Amino acid sequence: MEKLEVKMASITSLSELIRKKEISPVEVINAFLERIEAVQKKINAFITVLEREARQAAKQAEDEIVKGYYRGPLHGIPLAAKDLFFTRGVKTTCGSRILSDFVPEKNATVIARLMEAGTILIGKTNMHEFAFGTTSLNNHYGHARNPWNVEHMTGGSSGGSAAAMAGSCALLALGTDTGGSIRIPSALCGIVGLKPTFGRVSKHGVYPLCWSLDHPGPMTRTVADAALALSFIAGYDPRDPCSKDMPVVDYYSCLTGDIKGVRVGVPDTFYFEQIEPEVKAGVEKAIDGLRDLGAEVRPVHIPDLDEASAATLLILSSEAASCLEKFHRTRPNDIGDDVRARLDVGALHLATHYVKAQRIRRIVQENFSRVLMQVDVLVTPGVSITAPMLEESTVRLDDDDVPVGVALTRSTRIYNLVGLPSVSVPVGFSQAGLPIGIQIAGRPFDEEMVLRVADAYERHIYQPSRWPGLS
Repeated sequence: MEKLEVKMASITSLSELIRKKEISPVEVINAFLERIEAVQKKINAFITVLEREARQAAKQAEDEIVKGYYRGPLHGIPLAAKDLFFTRGVKTTCGSRILSDFVPEKNATVIARLMEAGTILIGKTNMHEFAFGTTSLNNHYGHARNPWNVEHMTGGSSGGSAAAMAGSCALLALGTDTGGSIRIPSALCGIVGLKPTFGRVSKHGVYPLCWSLDHPGPMTRTVADAALALSFIAGYDPRDPCSKDMPVVDYYSCLTGDIKGVRVGVPDTFYFEQIEPEVKAGVEKAIDGLRDLGAEVRPVHIPDLDEASAATLLILSSEAASCLEKFHRTRPNDIGDDVRARLDVGALHLATHYVKAQRIRRIVQENFSRVLMQVDVLVTPGVSITAPMLEESTVRLDDDDVPVGVALTRSTRIYNLVGLPSVSVPVGFSQAGLPIGIQIAGRPFDEEMVLRVADAYERHIYQPSRWPGLS
């Protein structure tokens, strides 16, 4: 397999070649390991690369397929997992010095399901420490860097997974999303990132940051790949108390390319404020594209969004302080300054603050439910800005200096509060060559519609045709 093919490959295209035995899993894994070796020093996407284990698994997959035991469309596909998914016998650091020697005895449910489907774990990806940040700047393992311009951030906290995908180091990556940590780096790195409905994908074996906001999900090259991956990782898990026993459909088969008559809601406040002009223009052009495909685009009003945003941050901060309380209390000097500062703040919140935030959460969920009775999906910017420089701490928006973390999460974090499915899809580039994305969200457990709209846009309006020239 030539390097150009590695750069442009997707799961759906490559799996068919593997099924037909036109290419072997050994050739696939060798090609991707070569790619990692070529670009890892530039983008620092991985904390651990599993070269020996991946080659062994590829040989096993090849033997199985030759003998007629083809497991399905993920058989032989290289997988990269954010380094907070438990992986049996493989260290899982959570991007922290504290867990640098932690080796789980069991796989996370999501990892187990993907391995049963035949994926090959090629490495554990870099991340913001304990997933508590939006930049993936990590002083313990080095900063993840954006493949489109290595002087810029990937976004976070699943920045290594996004860098691995944009840098052509895997065909499927796993991330987690607590305030946008799948969708933010996906938007900034020009890939597809899906946050499923809360409870759709098991959190068992995923190191927690915030019990009521954490969502695992796939990060891929294409919407079709994300739909395919979701079909394998979704489903009830009794070991996760948040898991919902809801039917799982074949999401890939639901991608019809047709969205005629689909009602697309565009919020009239909040999401299009404090936004870079190029991003706003890119999102508006994408909305026009959906209209051209036959969707019915209408403005909608969602009240209490400022209060919802504040409530999300308070719940996240409070629950994170509880999840990481032991390390914050016993090993504070081993925690990065930025994460420790956030934990300091979270530990100061009162129970009355937390309860009030949860009451706001219920009100906002009802607000979204009413709006989503009028429309099928909501479309907003994916992230309000393009990828900042590594050293930037603030960005200028509407004549205000806005902290980078606030700007990055503005469009994403409320969907964690309400638990709705949402996907980030690339729609183009800024004049500086940095990716821009839109966000499509829908009703609870209606990933089918969210992915259908995203796929139609990707299929008919904008399909990425170039990838970073790292080598």
